[in-house]
Order: sequence, then structure tokens, then C-alpha cells
Amino acid sequence: MTLRESLLFALETHRDGDLSGQALARMLGVSRNAVWKAVEALRAEGFDILSAPRRGYRLADDCDRVSAAGIRAALPAALRALPIHFHDTVDSTNSQAKRLLADGFSGEALVVAAAQTAGRGRRGRSFYSPRDTGVYMTLILRPEGEVSDLVSLTAAAAVAVVRAIEGLTDARPAIKWVNDVYLEGKKLCGILTEAVTGLESGLVEGLVVGIGINVGTEDFPPELSGIAGSLRSHTLRKNRLIAAVAEELFRIAAHPEDKSYLADYRRRSMVLGRRVCFEQNGQRFEALATDIDDGGGLLVQLDDGSARTLRSGEITLRVSS
Repeated sequence: MTLRESLLFALETHRDGDLSGQALARMLGVSRNAVWKAVEALRAEGFDILSAPRRGYRLADDCDRVSAAGIRAALPAALRALPIHFHDTVDSTNSQAKRLLADGFSGEALVVAAAQTAGRGRRGRSFYSPRDTGVYMTLILRPEGEVSDLVSLTAAAAVAVVRAIEGLTDARPAIKWVNDVYLEGKKLCGILTEAVTGLESGLVEGLVVGIGINVGTEDFPPELSGIAGSLRSHTLRKNRLIAAVAEELFRIAAHPEDKSYLADYRRRSMVLGRRVCFEQNGQRFEALATDIDDGGGLLVQLDDGSARTLRSGEITLRVSS
């Protein structure tokens, strides 16, 4: 890490108290003047760092800027070596993750941005990504074995998001199959899972799981007004939320054979037990949503009594009012 990153990491890991210039200099192996210069550089970037004579430095309680150092400070020790690629602005964290893979990156990683200019959702939809008000992250995962579809991993990501939010706030989100998380009837989070295959082998070489969460967003475009919601009434820091989601998803992905997370998915489903409308192969159907299978598919019962399992990424689903 650079001096700036090391200083920010130290301040993030000591948010409950002050760090003197002398203590920071000793910790970082530099002079007190170098510490002061690094503090001023961080302040110029927008980090609210408080200071007082004979007390030292600390991050203001309401300082909530996303950074690689801040995320790393919130990660458990086992994940602190995870490569974190932070961008002030990017077209899409999923697109950036796929560029990394195309350039030969190997291993797992986290791609994060303060803002997206072309945030992406399923079926070519956009995800509204204003600066500094949301979490825009993509995890690069390395699957073991054959991956036939991405529905179960998307379900795992939804569970990771819900668990992370519930662990940090008193909010109780719900999951709309397959890739949306809702809060109080409004869309809070979207998830886009994509496979990256080798040109020669045709095998899945990496998975990118993009997650967008509206944290402090207040003003939405007219087309999203009344549809999109956020966590703005709940106190939490974005770095901690990113770290908590990553920790949960890595824990689930490490044991793909363990489907116990689907119990949480079922409990938090806003679809099960309700009538739904869906489109498949150009036809519109109505049915009763009855269960989630072990692959993350949605089981529905049509009005003629027949059963069907929904998996295709081409399906659109609406909960009937």
C-alpha cells in the first residue's frame, strides 16, 4: 500500500479514537511531517479528517467515502489480502471486472466504484449509479467444476446482501426472484451475474457478480420515482456494507455444494405464496409461486394445475397486486 493508503487504513481501523502524529509516524515508518502531508492529501480528496493539539487525527463520524483502504479495514483478517480495484468513476464494475479477466488477471478480486456512468442490469437495463450515494461493486469468483447456469449464484448474492444489511441495520429487506432486493415495497438492490468463458476452451473461467445497492440516494429520475428505494433512513457506512456483502458471498461460494443459504432465500422471499405473472418464449402466464428449488429456480403452479420451474434469464416476473 502507498503511504496515503496505509494512513487511511490506520484511521479506518481506529475510528473509535484518535491517533497522534507520533504514533502514526511510528506505525507507518515515516516522519511526522510525512504524516501531515499525507493527511492534507487525503483532505484534498474529500476525506473529513479531524485533528486537535495533543490528541491527533481521526476520521469524522459522518465521513463515508468509499475506498480500498476503508473496505480492507472492514474485511475479516482472512480476506484482507483480497485484491481491491477502486475506481472513482467507471462505466460499469462488471465491465471493468471482465476487462481485468480479459487482460489475464487470475484469482479472485473485488472491483468497486464511487460512481458508474453505465451501470448495468439484467436484459440490458441500466442501474442508476449517482456518485457517493450507493454501493457499486463486482466480485470476481473462480468456480470449481462445471457451471450450467447462474441462477443459484445470483440467489446466493441476494442472500449475502440481505444478511449484510440485516447485520448492520434494523432494516428487513425482501428478495424478489431472481435478482432484486426490496425494502418497504421499493427496489433497493439489483444483481447481475455473468460468466466469462475461455475463447479456446469454451469453459467458464470466471464469474463476475455485480451488486448495486442504493444506500443514501434520495433523488431518483422520474422513471424510478415511486419504484426505487434506499437505506437513507438507516445509519451505516458503505465500506462496511461492501465488506460484509463480500464476506458473506465468499463464504457461500466457497462451498457450492452447501445449499443451506436457500433457507434464508425462501424465508425472505416476497414472491412465495403469491400469484405472479411471467413471460416465457413470448407468452404471458399467471401462476402461484410455490417454492425455490436447490438450484435457485422458482417453482410455480399454473391455473391448469401443471407445474413449471422458472430459470431462464429471459423471464420477466411481476408479483400480482
